Amino acid sequence: MRRRTLLAGAVGTLAAAGTYPAAAEDPRRQVLHVRPGDSVQAAVEAVAAAADGHGRTIVVHPGTYREVVNIPAGVRDLTVLGATRDPRDAVIVYDNANGTPKPDGSGTYGTAGSATLASAAPGLTVLGLTIANDWLRADHPEITGTQAVAAYVTGDRSRFERVRFLAHQDTLFADTAALTSFDRQYYRDCHVEGDVDFVFGRGRAVFDRCRLHTLDRDVTFRPEGMVFAPATARANPYGFLAVRCRVTSGAEDGAYKIARPWVPSYETTARPSLVVRDTWLGPGIDAVAPYIDMREAYPWQTMRFREYANSGPGAVISVPENRPLLTAAEAVEHTRRTYLGDWRPYEQRF
Repeated sequence: MRRRTLLAGAVGTLAAAGTYPAAAEDPRRQVLHVRPGDSVQAAVEAVAAAADGHGRTIVVHPGTYREVVNIPAGVRDLTVLGATRDPRDAVIVYDNANGTPKPDGSGTYGTAGSATLASAAPGLTVLGLTIANDWLRADHPEITGTQAVAAYVTGDRSRFERVRFLAHQDTLFADTAALTSFDRQYYRDCHVEGDVDFVFGRGRAVFDRCRLHTLDRDVTFRPEGMVFAPATARANPYGFLAVRCRVTSGAEDGAYKIARPWVPSYETTARPSLVVRDTWLGPGIDAVAPYIDMREAYPWQTMRFREYANSGPGAVISVPENRPLLTAAEAVEHTRRTYLGDWRPYEQRF
């Protein structure tokens, strides 16, 4: 899929530049409006600079905002809202990759640094937007660090609803602020698409009624990619939970795996956790062998990968040892409530 073509229909653009005009509204007000010609990042900075800036709302009007947005940890309970509630109308997009050189010559961005939107803010809510990274491998054959993140999220109580996350490799980095923190994230009615490890990280994240869409790659090898690559800390009882989701594909049947475990070289104690339950798995998933190792030293069979009550052609069990299942008693422990505890964003309605 050519991301630039997909994004071209949005109204209004901002040229890439180092400085952007601020949002039109007075930053002392509770609501800031961002329109084409303004900057989402400038609005974030206005909120951060306000002495009483917690609990503000930024309304993003229809347009394509080509910029990097960084929401710091000091901004609490911020809401970023698409004005029309249709995520196709307001698009935040940029095109850095892991291997993209920084303008100051200090090296490359790295995976986390490539993100179009990065947030460490506790209590963040994002509703009705598109967050995209339209960097393409084909345009940059000289770059080997091809991870290009749409959103890098840390910070407890991060909520996304009706948000589209578009990229290729490493689309959504659902992480935590530190190895010892178990930051919670909730995604409802979202669309996440990519190819390699496109939902990854060590966060405690619930994906509720989301569509996870695999892209076709112009490669001859299999698998073309993996949907999930959790890196859950061993001490964290819960990692990723996909419930009532749909896994669809633009690739050939059986070209994708559900997951592989990510045990980073800097966190070799990780024990990745993923539960996929009550979810429709399309024909793009390899039903015979839906999991694969990232490294031989950390086989997926030793990780916390489980399924329960899934359906669809990708959920057919032909080799039971390749499909670790929860019992009914175990499934009771893997719900939105157990993962998110006293925070219940699923009881709110957008």
